[in-house]
Amino acid sequence: MTLTDDDTSAGAASGRRGLAQALPAPLARMIAWALRGHRPKVGLLVVAAATVYATLGLVRLHTFRATSFDLVIFDQAVRGFSRFAAPTSAARGITLDQGMQFVQLGEHFSPILALLAPFYWIHDGPGTLIVAQAVLFALAIPFLWAFTRRRLGVPAAYLVSTAYALSWPIAEAAEFDFHEVAFAPLLIAVMIERYQAGRLRTCAVAAIALLLVKEDMGLLVAGFGAYVFLTRQRLEGGSFILMGLGWTVLAREFLIPAVGGDPKMYWAYNHLAQDVPGLVKTMATETFRVIGTLLTPEDKFDTMALMMWPTLLLCLCSPLTLMAVPHILERMLSDRLHWWITDFHHSAFTVVILFCAGVDGLVRVLGWLKRREDRGLVLAWSVGVCAVAITLLPRFGFDQLVHPTFYQRDARAVAAAEAVAMVPSGVVVEAGNSLGPALSARTTVLLFDHRPRNAPWVVADVSRAEFPFGSADDQRKRVEGLILIGYRKVYDREGVVVLNR
Repeated sequence: MTLTDDDTSAGAASGRRGLAQALPAPLARMIAWALRGHRPKVGLLVVAAATVYATLGLVRLHTFRATSFDLVIFDQAVRGFSRFAAPTSAARGITLDQGMQFVQLGEHFSPILALLAPFYWIHDGPGTLIVAQAVLFALAIPFLWAFTRRRLGVPAAYLVSTAYALSWPIAEAAEFDFHEVAFAPLLIAVMIERYQAGRLRTCAVAAIALLLVKEDMGLLVAGFGAYVFLTRQRLEGGSFILMGLGWTVLAREFLIPAVGGDPKMYWAYNHLAQDVPGLVKTMATETFRVIGTLLTPEDKFDTMALMMWPTLLLCLCSPLTLMAVPHILERMLSDRLHWWITDFHHSAFTVVILFCAGVDGLVRVLGWLKRREDRGLVLAWSVGVCAVAITLLPRFGFDQLVHPTFYQRDARAVAAAEAVAMVPSGVVVEAGNSLGPALSARTTVLLFDHRPRNAPWVVADVSRAEFPFGSADDQRKRVEGLILIGYRKVYDREGVVVLNR
């Protein structure tokens, strides 16, 4: 099926060649296919979205709003890959009492991060991760556009794609530095769009790649298998289910321990059971208790409602939502507040699924109403989806971009820049959570926390509470304790201090 409305020009052909040179060949071919005929417009949307995401992240890095946990952790791991060495993270290893050679794959099994290593040969530093994440998030747009265009037409495709680009889960992920979720929207969009196009082989390749994003991505693949199974492709659906569940077990029980990690590190369900079989039993035998856990406290309900609302709740009318259900349950049944709330990056794992499910849900509703050809309803829903995304902008991360002060370093940030400049390259340094990213490219950064690490240099901000401290007073006491054991203060301004042993 062609997506072309205009003749292909020489300039478009040149754009195809540039795309092919900039990206891996299979991905370049798929994007070129998705954009055929609408390449300039969709390409502009991709570039605009990537620019916004990168600007948000890079300005936060420049103004000392980025954080060591988790930007420095990923920076250290990818740097290891780029040097053809183990992806170690000294910052994470020390906090886990695993030493400075801790392999980051032992925390979250994300070997796909190795794909970012070549970019470190161009620019070695955390800014590379921020830009890479921005581009990856934006590259999901062509596939979401193609999926929507095929079901609802061109105007809806642009409106839904814009809604995704402005969506609050992407805003929160882009604001929270970098995480492995960067790969998820693109790969999920490829899976869904290629399956809809009847290209099961490409869909399966994208699913395999998704498994390499994180150890729990097998749950998403299994959820996708449940959807495929319901569409009457029993063998294919069953294969996705087995592949997803099998990989989850393999990654958690064998691969993570093989690199020195603890598979129980992120087990957050002791209030329900001590292990997976016990959790399944609890869900089957104490269903009302589990439902109660899903809905309390209210933060969980608020997050789930906000995840569904950008599609005007029509995602609930599509079996495609089954793909997101395991990940949503993983979050909402846990005992960890930062998994439930809308902050951070967790909702970006499922945002593309729910938008595609919303599109599919509308098609199904129109079929039930016997109004499949009603372009007015399609346009009204698409405009509504885009309007919801816009109305949510002031509540989430993109709102910062319209405030001039966001782009300026305040007095504290100026002092922070002066402080980190005093630390020589190549040393080990304990750095406050907001100070580590500025040092990570040229030093070995450890997190400044409650325990002295005997690093020769310490940079801390004692003017405000920073993770993992509960108050600024706790940080000042730590600095005073270091001075008592022989550190000397070589810089002190705006609450930012530099100590040298």
